[in-house]
Amino acid sequence: MAANDGRPTDPNPDEASPAQLDLARAQGAADERALEHMTDEVADGGGEQRSGHALIGSVVEKAEGMDEWVVGGLVWREPGEANLHVEVVVRDAGDGRFVPGARVEATPIDPDGNAVGTHEHPLLGHPMLYHYGRNWAVPMDGDDTLRVRVAPPTFMRHDEINGRRFLAPAEVEFRPVKVTRGQG
Repeated sequence: MAANDGRPTDPNPDEASPAQLDLARAQGAADERALEHMTDEVADGGGEQRSGHALIGSVVEKAEGMDEWVVGGLVWREPGEANLHVEVVVRDAGDGRFVPGARVEATPIDPDGNAVGTHEHPLLGHPMLYHYGRNWAVPMDGDDTLRVRVAPPTFMRHDEINGRRFLAPAEVEFRPVKVTRGQG
């Protein structure tokens, strides 16, 4: 009844019917339009690159305040000393949908080749497009490089065939990334 790796030998076609895949692609197209709006209208640009099964996008803009969950509710936090906000969007290269549950790290590298640091970027709720992100304090403006690493998401998979994606880490570098420090 089951293959050696524990998967059924006869996958259920109801998990990835043509109608369901069309709906997933439509959702992915909406996420793509939202990312394009963020990179073209909201920030000084950004980009998207493919790595394995993932499309990894980046947006760099001025630091911004955010609500943070604290026991009992949300608390608004101003950016403090931060002067840059880095956003990373991870999408499925097959259908374009946002990929939740990944561990995302970013490393800005200044024009002289010095890494500013590496930090995990948590999932951020956004009214237009969920993304991974955080505020940074960077020492200078300039044309930086942004290195992004995405560990495989650990969520359970529902489809025996299409769920066998995102099994390896993904890494991309964006360059140049225009860094203009400030708070928005």
